Amino acid sequence: MKKFALIATLAALLAAPALADPIEGMWRTSPDDHGDIGFVEVAQCGGSYCGTLVRAQNAQGQQITPDTIGRQIVWDLTPAGEGQYEGRIYAPDRDREYMSRLQLAGSTMSVNGCVLGGLICRNGGTWTRAN
Repeated sequence: MKKFALIATLAALLAAPALADPIEGMWRTSPDDHGDIGFVEVAQCGGSYCGTLVRAQNAQGQQITPDTIGRQIVWDLTPAGEGQYEGRIYAPDRDREYMSRLQLAGSTMSVNGCVLGGLICRNGGTWTRAN
């Protein structure tokens, strides 16, 4: 009977999906300089996390297809403790890359990016989890 319980427990553990990191999933960006909103799918990429722009909407809520669909918007994201992640981010509206700092708080994520060693920073707004 003990052997059966051990086998059943091991089988359940192996069958259970791995716990996803809280940053994983679909995120709705804040409007950019043009009022456009993106939907970024964040997933594990090797030893870090990355996020790909999978769809976008204009300021009127209509689907648009910019040439950045399919592009990684965030990459090399690594946990920095207390819900914070650091990595790189691309801002399509400015065609610029930044060092990024993302702060998770439930179903929202504060996004910020800096260039030139932190001398010039941009508030990327608050992204919300999209289902």
